Amino acid sequence: MNAPNAIRTDADTARPDAAHLPIIYIRGYAGPTAGIDSQVDDPFYGFNLGATHVRIGGDGEPMFYQFEGPMLRLMIDEGYRVLVRGDQAALLNEPGGATLDPASIWVYRFYDQAATTFTADPPEGFAERFKNFFHHAVTADNFTIEQAAKGLYDLIGTVLARTGADRVHLVAHSMGGLVARCLIQKVCRERGRRPAKDIVASLFTYGTPHGGITFESGLLDWAEEAFGPAGSDIFAPAKMFGYLTPGKTFGDTPSMGDDWDPQYLDPRVFDPENVFCVIGTDPKDYGLPRTVIGPKSDGLVRIEHAYVRDAHRAYIYKSHSGRYGEVNSEEGYQNLRRFLFGRWQVEASLTGLPTAVPTGGVWQADMRLAIRGLSVVMSEQLAAHWCPIQLTDELQAQLSAGASGVTILRTFLMDPTRAIGQDPRSTTPPGTGHDDLRHQGRARHALTLRIYALDERAGIFHFNEHLEQVPDWSDTLIVDVGPGLDGTGFHGWAGWNHDIPGQNSIPDPIVEDTLAFSREPDGSLLASIPLPDTARELPILGQTAQLAIRLIDRTR
Repeated sequence: MNAPNAIRTDADTARPDAAHLPIIYIRGYAGPTAGIDSQVDDPFYGFNLGATHVRIGGDGEPMFYQFEGPMLRLMIDEGYRVLVRGDQAALLNEPGGATLDPASIWVYRFYDQAATTFTADPPEGFAERFKNFFHHAVTADNFTIEQAAKGLYDLIGTVLARTGADRVHLVAHSMGGLVARCLIQKVCRERGRRPAKDIVASLFTYGTPHGGITFESGLLDWAEEAFGPAGSDIFAPAKMFGYLTPGKTFGDTPSMGDDWDPQYLDPRVFDPENVFCVIGTDPKDYGLPRTVIGPKSDGLVRIEHAYVRDAHRAYIYKSHSGRYGEVNSEEGYQNLRRFLFGRWQVEASLTGLPTAVPTGGVWQADMRLAIRGLSVVMSEQLAAHWCPIQLTDELQAQLSAGASGVTILRTFLMDPTRAIGQDPRSTTPPGTGHDDLRHQGRARHALTLRIYALDERAGIFHFNEHLEQVPDWSDTLIVDVGPGLDGTGFHGWAGWNHDIPGQNSIPDPIVEDTLAFSREPDGSLLASIPLPDTARELPILGQTAQLAIRLIDRTR
């Protein structure tokens, strides 16, 4: 039953028919002019940075582990190129230039026009120099979100013209995601411009304040909106209305009683299915802003404001930026790569739940997703990280909406039948001329769930009957997806960890019996896995509870 274990990494497999479209990176907020001046010195605006991790090795001592950074890894894993000839913009605008490789990375350097380092210093006396020093420390002249979004529209048009691609992928950090959304929701809807869905294939954001930046103090929220030091009022939720709404200007706010929601993206304008949001959950490794933002954040952006509604999400224990930041983390990159190039979309939902919300307590679930071959956790929602799945609230919302289940996870997997060593952009059919398929072409992921009950009444915890950090039920579902044992079709195998003897990374497939996948009307594959008896005894789950696994082939 066991397949030979080749010494390979997850980087060796790729979706064979993925559209390797141009990728445009959009950086985040740099602060006042002084901060802008220091940032424009970086040729790649920081997207070339990687990270090092320390892990405890077999001898109990810390070991060095290096992640090269998202830009370099896209070049290694997917065959992308960073095209530079002194200046990316000059290369793109080269008269009569040859067609450029669509599998290319472009950095949108929108801050350059607001920097003072590319122009000669004007003659100024001591008093004027002193005045300008403080002016540049608190203001950001020559920059607006909408101006940057219009420049992004022009850059996309030039990239498409020079590469022959039909659309681009946008990858943005922090404020860069708001520049992208201004493009999608406002600039592209102006007369004479192409709709966003015709030029943008997907949007991936790291730590973007899609719902604005708010503070624990209402006074600070007011000051941000009223004064906006260094242009920070662009993050005031009410003021986002001006640059996300056609026909409005910055400074316009929603009318009294308007239900405008900054995190809502109209699917008729751009489908949230084509948006992925990485949400940081580690505030302690960020700077001073964490002291006024609060703990339920990445140090700058609150967890509940870091996503577009109905978009895909991953929760990673990283801070907003810096050496322990989201952009230069392997967790962020692995989610980015799978979102752009993964063939299979996986959705896991709890179904068969009670038809009424149980009384007598609040139920929460911790969730952790791991994929075989990776050194990092892909997504984790934990009470310890301020973001457990609020099962009681989720069940109430689903019952109110008439839905049939509570979504636990949505993620992406690389094509498990991709041959080892095959060029990522090769058009050769999977497996042709290649016999070295790892684990017989199956991909494995593991979903860990821990469910707790809390006795909370009127905002007060009652611990008389409580066992802290002891879940009422916990287990890990291990799932394989890939070709059947006869090498044909596409099948799934799954087993609860408590039923699998030995090391859970060894059996291949994880269990002998295939899941009974059914073909749904939309073409997806659906299988329902009964929960263990101990889980079904919990009132939040009930006797008919199951975990539904849906596989969606994104190439269809």
